[in-house]
Amino acid sequence: MSVISLSQSNFTEEVMNSDKPVLIDFWAPWCGPCRMVSPIVDEIASEHSDVKVCKINVDDEPELARQFGIMSIPTLIVIKDGEIADKAVGMRSKKDITDLIYG
Repeated sequence: MSVISLSQSNFTEEVMNSDKPVLIDFWAPWCGPCRMVSPIVDEIASEHSDVKVCKINVDDEPELARQFGIMSIPTLIVIKDGEIADKAVGMRSKKDITDLIYG
């Protein structure tokens, strides 16, 4: 499954109405740690069809970043059944990120 770019217009449909857990990567192109996490998030998207993987560019979608109280990036949030299930800030390993998703 490919990574979905989220915006205000598709957020509810892709995240809140999802029947799968959703991993959201809050990032920005100028952020070095974000560029290190991005390929890991892409790998997870291609390897785990039971999870919806999304990215939000905080520069393009400041309202969504505010809605989730994003103060630092990268921030990874897992949403299950419309609720925040877990959250991590900063560079994370692939194992750490999959542990966020699956507990």
